[in-house]
Amino acid sequence: MLAARPEVGTRSLAERLVLAGAVTVDGLARPKSHRLEHGSVVAVELPAADEGLVAEPVTVELAYEDDHLIVVDKPAGLAMHPGAGSTAGTLAAQLVTLGAVGGDDPQRPGIVHRLDRDTSGLVVVARSEAAFAALQEAIRRREVERRYLALVGGHPESRTGRIEAPIGRDRRYPTKRSLDTEEPRDAVTWFELVETLSEHALLDVKLETGRTHQIRVHLAAIGLPVSGDLSYGVKGDLGLERQFLHAHRLRFAHPVTGAEIDLQSPLPADLTAALERARFK
Repeated sequence: MLAARPEVGTRSLAERLVLAGAVTVDGLARPKSHRLEHGSVVAVELPAADEGLVAEPVTVELAYEDDHLIVVDKPAGLAMHPGAGSTAGTLAAQLVTLGAVGGDDPQRPGIVHRLDRDTSGLVVVARSEAAFAALQEAIRRREVERRYLALVGGHPESRTGRIEAPIGRDRRYPTKRSLDTEEPRDAVTWFELVETLSEHALLDVKLETGRTHQIRVHLAAIGLPVSGDLSYGVKGDLGLERQFLHAHRLRFAHPVTGAEIDLQSPLPADLTAALERARFK
């Protein structure tokens, strides 16, 4: 089955590749209904993007997909898009294979919002320019609900809270974001207490805006640093090798059909283990 091949990964992509003539059997393009014979040679030509972004095999899990959009469950450690000096090993390279489209930056096909490299969880990606524009507008109008689970050091003063504090590039450390900045941009974060532990608290966090490092900066600013956060928290807390931050829920209206999309992602194994350690500390 074509979709089972690692460089393809999904049935919808397999169908699009066949219809586009990018799949050949014994050197010839065949219809979708073609039956393979023993010994047939199947070749797949993956799409390629501009400016050095080359399609890569799909390894990420898809929480949802149709002809207009994809929702990816991104693992920690995978960068969203190329950074300085490298275009390989990113989610964007896999999105080329998945047929993501949209936006002016060819190295960020279809990406309307992002997660930090070491933040796991759900992210929506467009498969058409129309879907891209509609999703961007929905995010701008704050109609896309993005919720995260965050384990923090300390305990909040109330069960719910709203943090409103502009964020920008730090005056002294340009790779960091902070409230001490010469280029402040409005930022609003909501949180709700899920569980209180002896030295930590598990929070359900909702973004109203989506600034770089927003949750991590805002929670650290009120004395609740995210566990394991190398930049704004305590490195190695609870044995974590990355920040305890997981985009566990994504809810929005489908940009074409209007149907409600409401998806959830369970905590990955490393965060589940850290949470258990916090419970018995």
